[in-house]
Amino acid sequence: MPPARKRTRTYDPAKIRVAVLAQFGNVRQGVHTLTEEQLARPARLGEWSVRELAAHLTMAVETVSRNLDRPEPGAKEVALLDWPFATAARAGDIADGTRELARDNPDLDALYARVEQRITERLATAPDDRLLAARTGAMTLADYLVTRTVELVVHTDDLNRAAGADIPLDRQALAACTRLLADALAVKAPGASTEVRIPPYAVVQCVEGPRHTRGTPPNVVETDPLTWIRLATGRTEWKTALDEAKVSASGERADLGGLLPLMG
Repeated sequence: MPPARKRTRTYDPAKIRVAVLAQFGNVRQGVHTLTEEQLARPARLGEWSVRELAAHLTMAVETVSRNLDRPEPGAKEVALLDWPFATAARAGDIADGTRELARDNPDLDALYARVEQRITERLATAPDDRLLAARTGAMTLADYLVTRTVELVVHTDDLNRAAGADIPLDRQALAACTRLLADALAVKAPGASTEVRIPPYAVVQCVEGPRHTRGTPPNVVETDPLTWIRLATGRTEWKTALDEAKVSASGERADLGGLLPLMG
């Protein structure tokens, strides 16, 4: 009997919309409290400062409004699970655009207020199946908003670590980010010999090899959501996470070091 095909995970569009707005609101409040000294610190992302990182976070949301203002594409080009692997090519353009945005918008409070107002207004009437001409390829609004949870959660964590801030992570946004990156691993390394557990949000099977059917899997990886997100996006190296006991890995097929990061 052939192995059962894995079902593609679905997301509740209404909950994702709330999550995106909630997390952007969390970031807006957190950035408002940052001092000039904190904003001047290195962001640990290339040559960006914390100020530039804070400006970049608005881009993650403004792209939704901007794409809703553009003509709708004729056909969908990118599925949700294609997106994590389509972002690396845009790194140079993103860096240039971020520096320009930070330079042109020294008043971060005003920038965040404007971006929040625009997306709130546009999401009020935009249907979930509306196609957006994203730079990675045309996607539905519903799918694109799931990718925004990744951008917001990843960079909120970056901001917290670089600025010494404590901006909270919306639970639904964190869950969606964790699940999308876990599913991306299963796409990159299809199989069912290894079980990756990221409680309480995700469990996926991946890596070619003997298929596990019952009892405790012979190859198990387990970690927390933030560590997983840092591994998947290259913020933390596999060996470092193992050495610091942030991840446990048992079994001969439980070494994910060669598969990470998933996103640059």
